[in-house]
Amino acid sequence: MNILSFISLVLLGHVCVAEYVKLTWNITYVDTFRDGIVHRRAKGVNGQVPVPPVYINQGDTLLLTVHNNLDMPTSIHSHGLRHDGATFMDGAAMVTQCGIPPGESFTYEIYGAQAGSYWLHGHRKDDVADGLRAPFIIRDRYSPYEYDEEVLIYLEDWYPTEVPAKMAEILAPGSIGPPAPTFATGLVNGFNGNDSRPIQFVAGKRYRIRVISMSSTMYWRFTTPGHKMEIIEADGITSEPCEVDGFTLAPAQRYSAIVTAHESSDFNFIYNCTMYADFIPFIPGLNPRIYTGLIEYRQDAPIKHMEIVGDDQLVWADDLNMHALNGEPALPMDRQVVLETRAFISTERINFRKLGSLPYTEPLVPSLFTAMSMGEQAMDPRVYGPQAQAYVIPLNQSVEILLKNPQGQPHSQHQHGGWFQIIERGPVDRSELEQPPLPLNFSLADVPFIPVQRYTGVPMSRDTVDVPPFSYVKLRFRGDNPGVHLHHCHLNPTHSGAGLSITFVVAPDVLQKTLRIPDELYEMCARQGIKTEGNAVGNWGLDFTGLPTVPVELVGSSPRVPLPSGAPPNSANSPDSAIPPNSPIN
Repeated sequence: MNILSFISLVLLGHVCVAEYVKLTWNITYVDTFRDGIVHRRAKGVNGQVPVPPVYINQGDTLLLTVHNNLDMPTSIHSHGLRHDGATFMDGAAMVTQCGIPPGESFTYEIYGAQAGSYWLHGHRKDDVADGLRAPFIIRDRYSPYEYDEEVLIYLEDWYPTEVPAKMAEILAPGSIGPPAPTFATGLVNGFNGNDSRPIQFVAGKRYRIRVISMSSTMYWRFTTPGHKMEIIEADGITSEPCEVDGFTLAPAQRYSAIVTAHESSDFNFIYNCTMYADFIPFIPGLNPRIYTGLIEYRQDAPIKHMEIVGDDQLVWADDLNMHALNGEPALPMDRQVVLETRAFISTERINFRKLGSLPYTEPLVPSLFTAMSMGEQAMDPRVYGPQAQAYVIPLNQSVEILLKNPQGQPHSQHQHGGWFQIIERGPVDRSELEQPPLPLNFSLADVPFIPVQRYTGVPMSRDTVDVPPFSYVKLRFRGDNPGVHLHHCHLNPTHSGAGLSITFVVAPDVLQKTLRIPDELYEMCARQGIKTEGNAVGNWGLDFTGLPTVPVELVGSSPRVPLPSGAPPNSANSPDSAIPPNSPIN
């Protein structure tokens, strides 16, 4: 920039100075009564739960110093950020770092390159579900959309028991199926949804409403009856305006929508937050749970109750009807990775889950350290261990993920280190369906017709996608961010905690030449007796001596049954599929 251009920007008041925003999180156990129903222990920050939202401006750097005063390691993941050139700041324990041990501290440097709606959460042993989570907003320096004020609504599910107790129940040997469901309470902005504070509206103003699902398991629907919403962002990706009546949020998804207030302040209105899950029994008052809040124009104004209509009469947000504002066309497909959600019951009758050939289990050496230390062998996915389920992606290769869900429950799939384009959705092949475990709200006889849908024009991108029951999705991303990135289901702890994850290792040869992991991270591992070089167990080559026992699948534990007669023939594998599959990565 020449001096005249710089002076012009100063005169126009458009010079923005990036800042370092310092924040300290002292993570401890906290006794809480946040749902108003059950007193229980939670994981809090600075003595409180909920953890307050964090705000920075685009271009700022958040210096988040974490003091771990728990009795177990922890780490913090900034959900939705790429961390270009600093994959070690991603915060996935035993993937990009060792966990922060009890009594120690670490400072995350989180660069706010991407404006949008994100969140920070624990990423060790699913401690996110015990309260270690907070909204993280990176405000636009120059927003493409005009609005007067912002409103933040963050949604959570809250269970009466801590995660370790639930995981012990889920992974208990000798079981023949998942444990009985536990019903959660819905939290809106940190507390029981029945106690929501009003949203203040001023007649004629435009509001950006950010809605963030920090749920561990449950889904949410959000509507503002009497007000149309224009979606302008999904998961940090700015979209073309998309008018809807409401949107569904799978765990970890986020939306921003513009809502224009009425010109008159004669009436107040209601907004709705409904928490539900189709994969546990419907019990009135427990599933779904319906929470309402007030859109308040004037304190003494009456409420205008809108006509009640069924969900099937409303226009809901759909990824395939949305378009990224950046205009990026669909990526080409250089190769295809085929992933499939499956139950995996071991010979010990432990209920695992898998996306690849085996349930994911943390390696004994963080995968990033393996990528950095194994030389040319880092390009061999086997060195990351059989249960890391690693896929090695060369630099700038375009990958299509064909993600099949032959099960009778949805999956909220999240990818670290970036986002993917959403290309297509349709039904899985009838021969691949998995008998749904009981109790569920439907059987295979109730499988609905699922049409094949494909993007038009410019595809939408996001970092978390909902994969409905008995469906597939096709996603594309470019391997342009060298690093080690998890791809996992965000239903915690029942899915990700039971193994529904794989690892993308992007350009390890480039990492070795360009990345320098801070000494502090090596030292933190050493103090815990964790190796920082070698393959998944710290040996060289394919010597896996010392590898924990790999589970063996019980024959017939993932039964496949045909669809009932009359089911649609279309599938991800049928001749009608829009793109034939390439060879999957081995």
